[in-house]
Amino acid sequence: MCDLHSKNWNRHAAPRQHGGAWKVAYADFVTAMMALFIVLWLMNSSKQVQEAVGGYFKDPTGTSKKVGSNMRGAGENFTLSRDNMPKLKEQLQSAMQQMADFENLKNHIEMTVTSEGLRIELSESASGTFFDTGSTKLKPDGEQLLVTLAQELGGLPNKLSIEGHTDSQPYAPSATYGNWELSADRANTARRVMQASGIRTDQITQVRGFADQHLRKPEAPLDPANRRISLIVQYIVKNSGDGEGAGNDEKSTPVTKPSPGAPKT
Repeated sequence: MCDLHSKNWNRHAAPRQHGGAWKVAYADFVTAMMALFIVLWLMNSSKQVQEAVGGYFKDPTGTSKKVGSNMRGAGENFTLSRDNMPKLKEQLQSAMQQMADFENLKNHIEMTVTSEGLRIELSESASGTFFDTGSTKLKPDGEQLLVTLAQELGGLPNKLSIEGHTDSQPYAPSATYGNWELSADRANTARRVMQASGIRTDQITQVRGFADQHLRKPEAPLDPANRRISLIVQYIVKNSGDGEGAGNDEKSTPVTKPSPGAPKT
């Protein structure tokens, strides 16, 4: 009788409270598995992806890559005029050389100090270095190059204009989309990438498409080097009498009424 009473008492006892230690152990397990999969993914990713991920963890907010940071050594009032454009050219060359795929791009990049400012020419190859033939979608290497340039230029006060150019390869006579549209659309693609990567909205003064009207190699109108994106870092206008920075006062030339037989690139 005593044993029966004891069993009944145990049966109606309050349920035991389970500890939460298993939750901690499970969370540790899931975290470890996630870390393992990230490591495996990175091991099989391209060097460009590895550098991008590593850069994020080193500087999640991107503050250390504020554009033009190295060019601001002379103070907040630092501007780029004719005399110090070569310094910017060297800075950009140094930044581009840090890119993983710079060797594949270096022969298609040319920087020249002109009467407008620093002109950066990104010329195509026969296989398409920056864009596939007839496409307005940037290839990964081309996009990374524009991101790098935007990170260096976005902190400067200088204005920037962007141009698109094509060769003289014709479209079909019935085509309603030609080189005028293609050159303007490619320039706009470059603008969008650069504005998303550090270039300020008010820094862009012109986005122009020239079709095949300004051939890089006029003696060879079908040469792929005629297909290019041009970035012009304009001089700063110091005052109305010094003659510098005329590029910042240029008016934009919109692309209108494409030629009926516009050539194809």
